[in-house]
Amino acid sequence: MDNLSKIKSIAKTVIKIEAGAIAQLEKYIDTDFENSVRLILACGGGRVIITGIGKSAIIASKIAATMNSTGTPAVFLHAADAIHGDLGIITPKDIVICLSKSGNTPEIKVLIPLIRNFGNKIIAIVSDANSFLAKNSDLVIRATIEKEACPNNLAPTSSTTAQLVMGDALAVALLESRNFTGSDFAKFHPGGALGKKLYLRASDLYLHNEKPEVRANDTIEKVILEISSKRLGAAAVTNSEGHILGIITDGDLRRMLAHKLDINKVYAEDIMSKQPKTVLPEAFAVNIFEMMKANDITQVIVSKSGNYLGIIHLHDILKEGIV
Repeated sequence: MDNLSKIKSIAKTVIKIEAGAIAQLEKYIDTDFENSVRLILACGGGRVIITGIGKSAIIASKIAATMNSTGTPAVFLHAADAIHGDLGIITPKDIVICLSKSGNTPEIKVLIPLIRNFGNKIIAIVSDANSFLAKNSDLVIRATIEKEACPNNLAPTSSTTAQLVMGDALAVALLESRNFTGSDFAKFHPGGALGKKLYLRASDLYLHNEKPEVRANDTIEKVILEISSKRLGAAAVTNSEGHILGIITDGDLRRMLAHKLDINKVYAEDIMSKQPKTVLPEAFAVNIFEMMKANDITQVIVSKSGNYLGIIHLHDILKEGIV
């Protein structure tokens, strides 16, 4: 077996071992898991403090981040830091989740009695159900595995994957129990593409643009100058009260020239599209993009009660990175 084939075989074996470990976790979704969700939901203004040591601490940090982004206030606390002064972060209403494969590490044996003295409830995510951690916790979520993916059965691999999956299961169960919606998600992800899809609206885009506008009896020369100066590839045609009559785009100008019309005898109303696509200021940007794509257009007018507010160009949406 050449080296490349061996590398592939090793990688596939790791995936199979870890996939098998995850598949076994379903049987540990028991009453303690359900009661853990209920306990966190009922903590009344408290947070979830998630702690661990070594590789388990890294997983604990990720679970805390997932909970924070899905509506469950959480704080990561490294077990070593906790026993050296950071225990003060724990408040009376907080629920503590402790991750450990063995449940018997020295730091855990020091930390758990201290937390119990505070009176906080403790949830263990642990592989060994007979460990110190499991026996001294109020609830136990088992992340038990048969073996690590490491050939020496030493390096945390399957065990940390199992902890991560159980943490995700807990976070999602809490999310659904809270009826956490897409709009709620957007509140915690305002800077990312996912959040922008859920909150970015027409009003967030058109206000940053120029407002190209011409009258129905304006000359083509004036139309061209207006479109060129405002750099949106289009101009709205309005009446004296600001009501929308139509739109003229670069494409309309090109089609006019293709027909070899005398531009000195053509006015805005002669080449405008009389039924332009419009959106309300509160329309979501992602929906505007879908409308543009469906109608093969690159500009859309923003209006309210027939009044012209502005224009959004396809590039305004693309530069936000939501599609």
